[in-house]
Amino acid sequence: MTTPNDRRRIVRMTGVDAGFLYMETPTTHMHTLKIAIVEASSGMTYDRLVAGTLARLDRLPPMRRRIVPIPGALNHPVMITQRKIDPTRHFFHHQVGGGGSMADLEQLIGEIASVPLDRSVPLWEIHLCEGLATGETAVVCKLHHALADGIAANALLANVMDLSSSEIRRAVFTDTEEGQDLPDRGFLMRGAVRDAARQAPSLLGLVRRTVAALFGVVKLRRSSTSKVPMPIKDAPRVSFNGPLTARRSFATVSLPLASLKDVRSAHAADCEATLNDVVLAVISGALRRWLEHQGEHPRASLTAGVPVGLDPRDSDPRLFGNNVSNMFTTLATDIDDPVERLRTIAETTRAAKAISAQLGSSFGDWSQFAMPGPFAAFMRAYTRLRGARLHPAPFSVIASNVPGPRERVKVGGAMFSDVFSVGPLIEGVGLNVTVWSYIDRMNFSLLACPDLLPDVYVLAGFFPAALAELMPGEHHDSRESA
Repeated sequence: MTTPNDRRRIVRMTGVDAGFLYMETPTTHMHTLKIAIVEASSGMTYDRLVAGTLARLDRLPPMRRRIVPIPGALNHPVMITQRKIDPTRHFFHHQVGGGGSMADLEQLIGEIASVPLDRSVPLWEIHLCEGLATGETAVVCKLHHALADGIAANALLANVMDLSSSEIRRAVFTDTEEGQDLPDRGFLMRGAVRDAARQAPSLLGLVRRTVAALFGVVKLRRSSTSKVPMPIKDAPRVSFNGPLTARRSFATVSLPLASLKDVRSAHAADCEATLNDVVLAVISGALRRWLEHQGEHPRASLTAGVPVGLDPRDSDPRLFGNNVSNMFTTLATDIDDPVERLRTIAETTRAAKAISAQLGSSFGDWSQFAMPGPFAAFMRAYTRLRGARLHPAPFSVIASNVPGPRERVKVGGAMFSDVFSVGPLIEGVGLNVTVWSYIDRMNFSLLACPDLLPDVYVLAGFFPAALAELMPGEHHDSRESA
């Protein structure tokens, strides 16, 4: 029996959050990975990891939430608070193979990423990986995108840190709710119908906002001197775009934050490049080298889908959910000169940001009215029929840049020597490059489908040279060092 207290605590998922559930298929896993390399001196053990995490669950609200679908898929699922977390369903212990190198760890992380999360429990796992040659341990957290985007994940980390600085704003949210039993079928169905009826009057206003936004986008495109790529229409066919398999591979590369800032400063006057533009230019240079290495020569530039946070700059830290839109921009891989490539990326991205700002949350708001059953069924059928082979990808690569901690992270006495993060792949797009800054470096994490991009570690190896060619005083064709 569902009690009045339970009714107050049950939360319906937003359409954006639930959309990550509907997009998930046997080959498209919608979890993200957060990886911490823990110093050997911290003495991290499996028992300590389990006990420390469970003791901090009150500061990690998404990790107590279980998703409950609605009978008949009448509305988006609801989230309830799990009464008790079973460690055997969430914590796992691994030994890094081979000689315990970073490459060996990356191979293990790829295997961890290849397995979807169990929807019968809260959608997260934590994997302790021991056996690194350095004596360090790796903690790999799998967290479903439906629960938190990169901004929320960053806030969750800050919320459990032992130390904080004036640069890190904590949410300081504690979740003290007692757990709930599963709601009964009748309650779920009545609530679904009631919430849908409450939502209906907002539809007319959404139509008006969307039409106005689309007219605004048309005006921006006509007046802009930069050609902002259109999804599907402008993405060239390359080998890592196509139907996904369930397998994933993973690689990382760290670059000095100061060097990327030097590039930004050197070109601030002539092209007003931002740090994110420099990140995109580095990704572009690495992909050019990889394409040359593979013997692929697409005539058109590769394009990128870039998640854009919608939270106001002065808003309080958000610990769960998604508040993002997507921006589509060029990677200018068809331009030989690296500085001209950066300039084109910067100009196009400025225009893309204007379009994204014009659209705002309009398209995301439409997800509130998405029908869960047909949406999920379409995605399963599209995947099963390998629909991605029939048309160009929506864009070539996912490229995300999230500002991470600016000080060394310490949680429960365990000091993190490095932090990495990467988001999921989507059907048709076999490469995700996610960047998290950590102290004085930019950590690039690459997640790929190895049946589309079999040598992600080779691609990762091209990133340092891609940065070097952008440094002040350097000016040459990226193919010279491919």
